Amino acid sequence: MSDLDELPVVTDASKEYLNPRQLLDYRAEREACLDWLLTFGKKPDEAKGYALGTIKTGAYRMDRFYRFVWEREGGYTANVTHEHADAWMKHLARGESGAAHKRNCQKSTKRLFKWRQHEHGLGEWKPDITFAADSSTNPRDYLTRDERAAVREAALEYGSVPHYDSLTPSERDRWKRYLAQRFEKPKSKVTPDDWGQANGWKIPSLVWTSLDAGLRPIEVERSTVAWVDTDNAVLRIPKEESSKNRDHWVVGLTSRTSQALDNWLEERETYPVYDDTDAIWLTRKSNPYNTKTLAYLLRQLCEIADIDTTHRQMSWYAIRHSVGTYMTREEDLAATQAQLRHKSPETTMKYDQVPVEDRQDALDRMG
Repeated sequence: MSDLDELPVVTDASKEYLNPRQLLDYRAEREACLDWLLTFGKKPDEAKGYALGTIKTGAYRMDRFYRFVWEREGGYTANVTHEHADAWMKHLARGESGAAHKRNCQKSTKRLFKWRQHEHGLGEWKPDITFAADSSTNPRDYLTRDERAAVREAALEYGSVPHYDSLTPSERDRWKRYLAQRFEKPKSKVTPDDWGQANGWKIPSLVWTSLDAGLRPIEVERSTVAWVDTDNAVLRIPKEESSKNRDHWVVGLTSRTSQALDNWLEERETYPVYDDTDAIWLTRKSNPYNTKTLAYLLRQLCEIADIDTTHRQMSWYAIRHSVGTYMTREEDLAATQAQLRHKSPETTMKYDQVPVEDRQDALDRMG
């Protein structure tokens, strides 16, 4: 399966516009563009492309731009121009969607014209207008209750491989090739221990702890084994290591998360990469997690969980905002302030709102 099989090359909405020959032409146009973005788009001179997750969400936005052009021109064309793009930006500016969505649409349109510039000789597109950051005090996108549960389960599935003893010799050989690429080592060096590492507790413990504690990316990066108190199912974050605060924080964990952390800390002792560090979690490249690597991880989890991230900002803060939203719903703002480690009550006030699914239930009851 190629990466293009994972992308919305032609959406159902676009199919409704096109006759069979136009559909073939549009599909070829889209495949050429998306393949280039995946392979070269980020840094063409270095043959460095964008991540699949980035292009997957952007593909929907580019498709919507094409449909805007067809509506404006009264028919199909693949020859989108700078004038079309500027008209699209003005259309977005007049719309009611949020600033984040407008900025993301502009980014996707820029990537489309970057491809047309390199592959079709079109000049660089410089938008007439840009969109300011959203100054709203409300929390950004967050995981719903169902999505939290789905992400929690996806963490168990992430990167897992079949049990070593359950495979035939030919199956085992194929999985060895996969693990050699994953762990960046020669196939001849892959051992049964690599199967155990692939099915280990690092990702579940990281994701579940964040789902409970609402860890900021910087807190994931700074976290040490000294924070973990699984006997009492809490994290104890010292004031000198807590983000944006001057006090020690005791953050509650579920028993399920506490057990996952116990499993990981025991497993962690077997990996030499952790011999000289107190960091709880390191990436496959032995670096601390950061905003970028955590956002990538969350996008992968959303793919596993079949969570549609179109028009959503799925950064690691989506997990934190879900903790704030539902902690306030289940308890009160004081509980949320403590769990999220807010110094100021005013910071916590943005979570004093009814989650969207509760409002939808209310509408159903209202009739």
